[in-house]
Amino acid sequence: MAATVPAVSLTTQVEPVLPQHRFDESGLARFMAARIEGFLAPLAVAQFQGGMSNPTFLLTDDSGRRYVLRKKPPGKLLPSAHAVEREFKVISALAASGVPVARAYTLCEDASVIGQAFYLMEHVEGRVFRSYTLPQGAPSERAAIYDAMNEVLARLHRLDYAALGLGDYGKAGGYAARQIARWSKQYEASRTDDVPAMIALMRWLPAHIPAEDETTIVHGDYRLENMIWHPTEPRVLAVVDWELSTLGHPFADLAYNCLPWHVADARRGDLTRLDPGWGSPSEAHYVAAYCRRTGRREIPDWTFYLVLSLFRLAAIAQGVYKRGLDGNVSSPGALDRGAKARELAEHAWGLVEGHL
Repeated sequence: MAATVPAVSLTTQVEPVLPQHRFDESGLARFMAARIEGFLAPLAVAQFQGGMSNPTFLLTDDSGRRYVLRKKPPGKLLPSAHAVEREFKVISALAASGVPVARAYTLCEDASVIGQAFYLMEHVEGRVFRSYTLPQGAPSERAAIYDAMNEVLARLHRLDYAALGLGDYGKAGGYAARQIARWSKQYEASRTDDVPAMIALMRWLPAHIPAEDETTIVHGDYRLENMIWHPTEPRVLAVVDWELSTLGHPFADLAYNCLPWHVADARRGDLTRLDPGWGSPSEAHYVAAYCRRTGRREIPDWTFYLVLSLFRLAAIAQGVYKRGLDGNVSSPGALDRGAKARELAEHAWGLVEGHL
C-alpha cells in the first residue's frame, strides 16, 4: 500500500539528497558565483522529496539566501521528457503576465557542470497542499482555495501567448492528436505488462477527436499540489512544475485539473464522495466558474477531454514505473505507479463505455 502524504507541507521541508541524485556541489557553487549577483559560497544542498520527474533541490548560500534547482534525472531518458529548458522558458515569459510564477534566474544546458541540464529559480516561501480534500481547513477556506486555483487557470488560458514571446512554444491547433500520438509512443517505450484498456484507448481516442479546436498556453500538470500558497491566505504565490507545459487546448488542461472528482487517490484524498457541506466545490460548479471567467457557456465534448487526460496520466505513470524499475526515479513511490497506470486506463475506458 502506498504511504500517505502530509495534508500540508512547507516549501522549506526537505531531506538529504538521494544517493542517485548527488552531484558536484562545488561545481554548482562556482557556476552560481559567476551567474547570480549576490551569491555567496559555500552552498548547502537538500532535496525536495515526493516528486517523480525532474529532481528538485533547495539551495542555501552562505548569506542564508535560498534558491531552487530543477534538473533532469540521471540515466537514459525518453524522447522529449524532462524538458527543464522548456520550464525555464515558460516561467521566464510569464514573469510579468499576472500568472504567479517563481522568478527564473538562469538555465545551464552544459552537462559538465553537474551532470545534467538544470535551471535555477527563486525559492518561494509558502504552503503546499498535498491533499485534495484540504482536511485542515474550514469549509469557507476550502471553497476560497479551489476558487483561487480556478481563477489562475482561467487567467493562464486568457493570455496572448504570442505577445509573451511564446509563439514558438508549441504548435497552434491539433493538440489532441499530438497528445494521443506522443503518449501512445511514450507508453510503448516504457511498456512492461499488457494493459488491454490502454490498447483500447489508443484506438478510440484518435477516432473521436472533437472538430472544434483552439490554442492557449497549457500547464499540463495543473493541480492543487503544483502551487505554492500564501502562508495564511487562500492565494497562489507561484504555480510550479511546468515540465509538461506547451501550446495546447485549454479544455485538456481543465479536464486534467478536474480528475480528482473522477478518480480517488489513496495518497492525496478522495473528492468523488465528499459531502457538499465540506466546502470543496462539485466538478459542475468548478467548471461553471471557469466558463464564467473565460466567457464560455459550456465545455463541449467534456468526456473526450477527461478520457484524454486519464490516458495521458496513465502513460506518465507507466513511465515513472519503468524508471523506478531502472533505478532512475526521484521517489521511492515510483514502483507503485504500475498499478496506478492500469487503474487510470481502466477508469478512462469505463468513461468511454458509459459515453457510448
